[in-house]
Amino acid sequence: MQKIIVKSPTRVDLAGGTLDLWPLYLFINGASTVNVAIDVYTNVELTPHDDSTIVLESADLKVRKAYSNLVEALADTDPQMILLQTQLRYWMPTKGFSLKTSSESPVGGGLGGSSSLTIGLMKAFAQFCNKPFRDVHHMVHSAHNIEAEILNTPTGTQDYYPAASGGLNILRYGYDGIQQEVMDVSKTPLAEKFMLIYTGKAHHSGLNNFEVMKDSVAKDPGTIQALRDLKVIAIETEYAVRSGNWNELGNLFKREFEARVRLAPEFSSPEIRRLSELSLQNGAEAVKICGAGGGGCVLVWCPPENKKGVADACQKAGFQVMGAKPVNPL
Repeated sequence: MQKIIVKSPTRVDLAGGTLDLWPLYLFINGASTVNVAIDVYTNVELTPHDDSTIVLESADLKVRKAYSNLVEALADTDPQMILLQTQLRYWMPTKGFSLKTSSESPVGGGLGGSSSLTIGLMKAFAQFCNKPFRDVHHMVHSAHNIEAEILNTPTGTQDYYPAASGGLNILRYGYDGIQQEVMDVSKTPLAEKFMLIYTGKAHHSGLNNFEVMKDSVAKDPGTIQALRDLKVIAIETEYAVRSGNWNELGNLFKREFEARVRLAPEFSSPEIRRLSELSLQNGAEAVKICGAGGGGCVLVWCPPENKKGVADACQKAGFQVMGAKPVNPL
């Protein structure tokens, strides 16, 4: 068997984030999430061995470890190896291999980088172990359970779908599970107005999600209302992209921000407020915080003719313009 190489996109969530967290969407009678895959990738390279030796390497963690066999690899107590060890325990490969992983996403960037890497690992090991998944939902279900174990916190599922499928994803959550529709993004204003800027501060999605979960289970009125408002905004976003009414997104992003800050005040931060102020002053129409906020990346919704002014102002202030773009279905 030859080397297996998997590149998986990360994503920017456009609407409905947090609602993909089971069972939150059931508390509000179902929900939708809209996100788009972007050309910021995670990478997995798996090279089969003729013997039982296993080499695990993470370029991001700057760690490389060699083991004589699977048992030895699983016995390693180094916490840096937990992500790869959990995959080994899931797959229990019978042959040796070398595995190298890397990510183009900033750590804590709010782009679903860990979920993208998990999907890349699932695809590589499914091929290596000759154990294909039934469909994308099967793969996402397994990946989301694996990551919940690693993070020891509730996890959603929206981040895995763009990593697995690319394109613009419309996900509907209900009693029967998840429905996915993947749309092409070429020749749309989504590609034209898209700017991604990194605040330089990492976020922590698990903490925000856990607080929202606790308040929802306790039936906190303010939390439940914020979730319902996010649901309405996500449905309107879905309709806007389906109908090609892209000009509506700027206002929807503003409404989403207001509802999300009510849900979790930690969603905003001084860095995000400064980046938003600079962007709007220099011609952007709106900003959309990625992931659970508090830091990470921000989608700046900006007319093409104003992008340079926004980029120059943000870079001067110390923010990183990433130059990322949406990608079509894989």
